[in-house]
Amino acid sequence: MSRAATLPRRLRAETALAALGGGVALAAGFLLLDSVGRELAERWATVAVPVGVGVVTFLRYHTPDNRSTAGTTRGRLRRSLGAANAVTLVRGLAYAAAAGFLLVPPTAATVAWLPALLYGSGVLLDAIDGVIARRVGRPTRLGERLDMGYDTLGFVVAPAVAVAWGLLPRIYLSLAAARYVYRAGLWLDRRRGRQIRALPPSRLRRPLATWQMGFLTVALVPVGPSGVIHAVAPLALAPSLLVFVRDYLAVTGRLSRDESDEPTTPADD
Repeated sequence: MSRAATLPRRLRAETALAALGGGVALAAGFLLLDSVGRELAERWATVAVPVGVGVVTFLRYHTPDNRSTAGTTRGRLRRSLGAANAVTLVRGLAYAAAAGFLLVPPTAATVAWLPALLYGSGVLLDAIDGVIARRVGRPTRLGERLDMGYDTLGFVVAPAVAVAWGLLPRIYLSLAAARYVYRAGLWLDRRRGRQIRALPPSRLRRPLATWQMGFLTVALVPVGPSGVIHAVAPLALAPSLLVFVRDYLAVTGRLSRDESDEPTTPADD
């Protein structure tokens, strides 16, 4: 029996409705771009649709984690996705729509603005969903997983489109690869029998993530100073990559820390 089969009927219905809404949103995007050109719309759909399916599938797979982060270790199962998770899903779909422009040349002026608008909208929604969850008292493990998963997606989509359109140098693709390299390194260390520690607290991760989101949004704006963006891109990228390296060294025990940690696995969540 699948994990989703035992969920409350309302939760399963809301998840199905979310999948339907995602499909409708992608269909609307195709029709909008089809009014500009059929080939353009087809190129967009070639990437946007599979990524959008992945966004919804990620939600459906992790729906059993729609449990309160307070109280018992496992937490109480929420019977509804809630407003915060709905907002996070819209953010994921906005990133999927932005991904579609990977194969679309920035010829028409309207089209050239869409990746920045879509990704920038996702960044704004990222600031909203957590506030909603805290205001209504509904933080869930599902919300945490969606937030992390869609953040990662955004950090793949935005650099890829920006590089494809010549708005950022190719070195910025290392940001898209960083988390996957990090997780691959942890997997190899586990295979070799190394103990993986808990990810230590950091005052830098979230501010750096916010910085990257802002920088990528500006870089995607088609009228930005491309020469300046290309020049400062390596400087903007370096701190985030260094934090990934530091975290990897810390969780694998290669970097000494004052506090002692029990061996655990959240490092790659």
